[in-house]
Amino acid sequence: MVVTSQCNGRRVTGLYVGPGNVRRYFSRRVTQIELRLDHLLIECGLSPGFWRDKPEIHDPRLCLWLESKQRTAGSAPVPLAMIPSGNNSFVLGPANNESTDPSLYEMGDADDNGHDVD
Repeated sequence: MVVTSQCNGRRVTGLYVGPGNVRRYFSRRVTQIELRLDHLLIECGLSPGFWRDKPEIHDPRLCLWLESKQRTAGSAPVPLAMIPSGNNSFVLGPANNESTDPSLYEMGDADDNGHDVD
């Protein structure tokens, strides 16, 4: 799925997931998700508004990582690929045509930590 960074001036304030992605990829029972950011694995809480009018993820660690990745983009939102990688787990990285094709991703079996069991 394609998501975008959210900016307020030069400061990154979060990640905009969008209502369509929320309906397709997130269970309403989930209150937090795991995000892999390069070598870092963080858990981010999802606010009640995530499923209603604010399909956004806000976490200070995520914002710092996003700021480090978009230094050259200035204050423009940057598209990113958020790829399902297990149970309530996603990998966040640069968006390209191949990584954003939804037909490439199927939710597979995962262990208790949300990692693939292949």
